[in-house]
Amino acid sequence: MQIRKAVLPVAGLGTRILPASKVIPKEMLPLVDKPTLQYIVEEAVEAGIEEIIFVISPSKQSIVDHFQPFPELEEVLQRKGKRAELEELRRVQSMASYTSVFQMQPLGLGHAVLCARELVGDEPFIVMLGDDLVDPQTPVLPQMMEVFEQYGGSVLSLFQAQPEEISALGIAAVEELGNEVVKITHLVEKPAPEEAPSNLAVAGRYILTPDLFSLLEKTPPGRGNEIQITDAIEMQARAGRCYGVRFSGIRYDTGTPLGLLTTAISYGLKRPDIAPALKEFMRQTLSEEA
Repeated sequence: MQIRKAVLPVAGLGTRILPASKVIPKEMLPLVDKPTLQYIVEEAVEAGIEEIIFVISPSKQSIVDHFQPFPELEEVLQRKGKRAELEELRRVQSMASYTSVFQMQPLGLGHAVLCARELVGDEPFIVMLGDDLVDPQTPVLPQMMEVFEQYGGSVLSLFQAQPEEISALGIAAVEELGNEVVKITHLVEKPAPEEAPSNLAVAGRYILTPDLFSLLEKTPPGRGNEIQITDAIEMQARAGRCYGVRFSGIRYDTGTPLGLLTTAISYGLKRPDIAPALKEFMRQTLSEEA
């Protein structure tokens, strides 16, 4: 069954990156010359997604605005002959269809996904977190979709977490199926390192089956008094309907000041028009500090 829709829960306050995120959504902070969120939308579209569903708070309308037409700006670009910039704006506006729904209270990732229930309908869908980027050269969604086609259950992207990271992540117990594919038998949200069932952590990519919505409705608040999506997926895992892909590619966390900065540098170094000057700046800066 084709997966057509992706839910992007972007209603969070971004407190780890204050004060930058006070009035600008953290997902709209730039990496070179594009907002972080645009890279994630482009990743979804490249994997075949046709509809992007933003779960936003009332203060984050600028996220939706970024992907909508801006006639006044287009008119200015047209008049000034800025054809490349105009084509890029129109490409972003047309590469998918966009809808949005409000999450009125910050009640957790599980609650945010549940807010999108009516827009998703009765079909499998993808969830992508707004501060978790995957290098375009090492995509994970295509492999996850293959696993979904083969096994039919929910599919999570997994990576090997460092010991100091485990208490901040969802951790999976697994059975090996081969070719970097596992069956997830148990999930626990933010365990103490000594209580974690493994070092395999859930990254910010999920393929979820629509029965998850009814499970989320039954899920009581967990850690932080929030509805944790991990708790609902755990019910699928116990029923034998959850799988994982060991992701060994490059991923970036833009949810911290250091993560945002290093990701911007990494993306700048991939740009032929920027990389030479950026490398020279870095070389000079490092030599001056030596």
